[in-house]
Amino acid sequence: MAGTELFGPEERKEVMDVLETGILFRYGFDQDRNGHWKAREFEAEIAGFTGAKHCLACSNGSAAVSIMLAAAGVGAGDEVVVPPFTFIATIEAVLWTGAIPVFAEIDDTLNLSPEGIEAVITEKTKAVCLVHMCGSMARMDEIIAICNRHNIILLEDTAQALGAFYKGRHLGLFGAAGSFSFDFFKIITAGEGGAVITNDKDIAERMPLISDHGHDHIGDNRGAEHHPILGFNFRMGELNAAVGLAQARKLPRILQAQKVNKKRIKSAIARFAPVTFRHLPDPDGDAATFINFFLPDHRTTVKVVEEFNNADVFGLQYWYDNNYHYIKNWHHLKDFSVAAKLPVQIIDPDRNYRDVQLPKSDDLLSRLISMIIKVSWTEDQLTDHIDKVTGALDRVLG
Repeated sequence: MAGTELFGPEERKEVMDVLETGILFRYGFDQDRNGHWKAREFEAEIAGFTGAKHCLACSNGSAAVSIMLAAAGVGAGDEVVVPPFTFIATIEAVLWTGAIPVFAEIDDTLNLSPEGIEAVITEKTKAVCLVHMCGSMARMDEIIAICNRHNIILLEDTAQALGAFYKGRHLGLFGAAGSFSFDFFKIITAGEGGAVITNDKDIAERMPLISDHGHDHIGDNRGAEHHPILGFNFRMGELNAAVGLAQARKLPRILQAQKVNKKRIKSAIARFAPVTFRHLPDPDGDAATFINFFLPDHRTTVKVVEEFNNADVFGLQYWYDNNYHYIKNWHHLKDFSVAAKLPVQIIDPDRNYRDVQLPKSDDLLSRLISMIIKVSWTEDQLTDHIDKVTGALDRVLG
């Protein structure tokens, strides 16, 4: 995705600031830093861009989901509604808090559907972890209403949706908190990194404790700090934060290029009658990281995927067969013999994920094709990409 396309002097400058001081740790050593606090600056940049009151940078996107869940009070035995279409890290984070993932159907937004959420709510449901897949939003108004009606916490995994808004508000700020990933394959990258945003003061106060062994960060002597809670080590280092800071400042440029390029590609694909596009509840808020479209049936989709592969189409994703992003291929979750090898029991032995039935999600994913939108295409490269895509579609659909 976009961030890896745009490394340049900005990233090198921020990294050299850190290397020249030698202070790679985000806390302390005030006198040796020469005024450089990259993690703090990165947090301020993300908070400013999203409009969040609070932001905590952390080691990766998986850690961000874990911090978000724990800070919101999700724990042992709680049920958390999750989508079957997400990176497996969302599910892993729920499991490692001791909570129980409960899978619900998605709809043509590619995100959890209101009907799917409603169908799996029980008296044990503590939260909905709403994943905004491929850069765009779910049916927010209806989902918020369901959570309010059932007194359920709404949390947002926005790992793929930095720069996506709904009705003028950034995704991740509709629930109690939102999480981001800045790994090597995200809209901006820190190499590895994540962040949690929130407007909730209590959650914001818990987040840095959870991410740093329970340290209260009061005073100027780390060894003398108190530890109100048990936490873990989810800290972001200054080098990663330096890269992320430079990348975050490029977000407006990235989003503008993605939207222009996506519009061109979508217009070219739209002339093929059998093709339908992902539903966007707020088209203006789409981050445009992917173009997502459906074919009429599984068999036709497989043929188009084959033609795209033969044409070497850039950024092709057929999630239905992807090992990491759809439940169909999460054999390590379904196979209890694998789970039994873990050092701690994190999967409820009474819950059988092998038999989860999600016919609506299966149908949608079997017909879905996604393609990454590249930021750095020249006019000739974009034209060539469109020619490859439309040529392949023409050979299958006529």
